[in-house]
Amino acid sequence: MQLIKKVLIKQVLTKKSKAILQDDFKQEKEQLERECEQLLFEERKLHHQLGVAKQDIKERFQREIEMRKEKINTIDFKMEQLTILDLGSEMIEKEVEAIVNVEIGSRWSELNDRTSIIIKDDVVIRIDNE
Repeated sequence: MQLIKKVLIKQVLTKKSKAILQDDFKQEKEQLERECEQLLFEERKLHHQLGVAKQDIKERFQREIEMRKEKINTIDFKMEQLTILDLGSEMIEKEVEAIVNVEIGSRWSELNDRTSIIIKDDVVIRIDNE
């Protein structure tokens, strides 16, 4: 029998990985800012059309823009934290699902342990069972 188990992917910060993360955050932030500008443009365009409920349009677009601004604030916070972290620190990058084989006689406590895969410069350096 097979089960799906959550596995944490952690990254050891190096100069290279820190620079890559900063670039990724910067690109994501720029994309969100472009989306906000596009939404404002679309909102102005719809305001000039006849027969459209202007208040509904404004609320809908403001909600979308606010969602993106919250994501931008989160990215800013992550960028700030990244500058504080020392090289060699481990940070959680994401969580993935893995398939685990379960057989009669398997130790449940071992199967149920939290597993982490530690990566340094795109190379797996360790697998921990916590």
